[in-house]
Amino acid sequence: MTTETPHWFTSSYSGNGGQCVEVATNLAPTHGTVPVRDSKNPAGPALTLPAPAFTAFLAGVKDGGFGGR
Repeated sequence: MTTETPHWFTSSYSGNGGQCVEVATNLAPTHGTVPVRDSKNPAGPALTLPAPAFTAFLAGVKDGGFGGR
């Protein structure tokens, strides 16, 4: 595997309900991006986020800033 190829993974917090996303954080150091895709459609499109935006999103989730459980 090179850093040019996304290394997709699903969060260990995900259940097997099929409603998950996959991320490829290995591209953040070299490209400054974090691709995100639907785990049910791995051949489909990926949303590529700037690494700082993805980091801010995760911080918001962890802080409960999106009205989650």
